[in-house]
Amino acid sequence: MEQLAYQYQTSQPINKRVHVGVVGSGDLEILMFPTTKAESTVKVCTGSDGFDEVWGNVLTRFFDRYPISADIVINDFGATPGVVYLRLTQAMEELADEK
Repeated sequence: MEQLAYQYQTSQPINKRVHVGVVGSGDLEILMFPTTKAESTVKVCTGSDGFDEVWGNVLTRFFDRYPISADIVINDFGATPGVVYLRLTQAMEELADEK
């Protein structure tokens, strides 16, 4: 079990909490909380050790596209980078109330 932490300078605050996904084999859950800071913090708890560079690359790509300000918690159970990005995008749809 590995815990990772990331921080990104951002400019677009979110206004509600979001929860997407489940902690299950090959999947993950993402919890987003509003913050008053001009940055996002991401805490990742993963059962797959040694992938901190991959996590950093996926999260950097996400924040380059969506510079939201939020405190984010990700509980991972072996999700691939594609699934991680899909869940992050799903969270953005929830923020926009898209179905």
